[in-house]
Amino acid sequence: MHLVRRTQLGDIRSVQPGTLNAETCDHIVGDGGNLGGLAGADAHCQMLATTVGAGHRTWHAYLSTQARPGQPAVNARDRIGKGPWYNFRREMIAQDLAHLHGDTMELAHQGNNLNKLTGLTEKGQIVPGLYDYNDPRDGDWEYAKNTRFSSRHEMLTGTQPDGTAFTDSQDHTCDNWTSNKSPDPGKSGGDLSAADGRLNAQIGFPDRNGGGNGSWNSAHGTRGCAQADLPKTHGQGLFYCFATN
Repeated sequence: MHLVRRTQLGDIRSVQPGTLNAETCDHIVGDGGNLGGLAGADAHCQMLATTVGAGHRTWHAYLSTQARPGQPAVNARDRIGKGPWYNFRREMIAQDLAHLHGDTMELAHQGNNLNKLTGLTEKGQIVPGLYDYNDPRDGDWEYAKNTRFSSRHEMLTGTQPDGTAFTDSQDHTCDNWTSNKSPDPGKSGGDLSAADGRLNAQIGFPDRNGGGNGSWNSAHGTRGCAQADLPKTHGQGLFYCFATN
């Protein structure tokens, strides 16, 4: 998990109450794209924050959901408070929502401060990224799940670059974070936009290093929604968590 805190009091590294408000989750749910919906993902954020002394804050996962019959879409940017957000080391990630998402040309050029050295976990650790400890077995979940430094830098978001939900008919959220389904035979090797119609999840890179556009929140899709599908593109099912207060 990647935690981002909203307070200016301190940082999560020292495990002081009331400090962290942004993070990347270090402990995965482990069921692929099935996070138990937004409620399950939020509960996971809250649990991990509690283990490091930040549980008095309200934590939400940075995830969007897509519109379904009787269910409106939910935008990730609408779930995380107003900012500012700081990481484990008390370094500012973004001043506000506009800064975080680059809402204007000037802010987009400036960029937020989320990168490899600042996108830390709730334990203050750097997330192993592409080529850090390069091993061809990283794409195999049976290997990766038992290897501490295997690449895991993809963050599930289901989100467009501006922090809003996708509006097309393609799934980008593993059925709103309830599916752990692998693609049908012959569909897992398609392009990462999932134009073939398979269930998948849009991801981003806290280290800004990877395929697609290298975006922190909307780079490309996954090979599927099963846990074994996620390492095929260097992910393991981590996601961002923000304190809303």
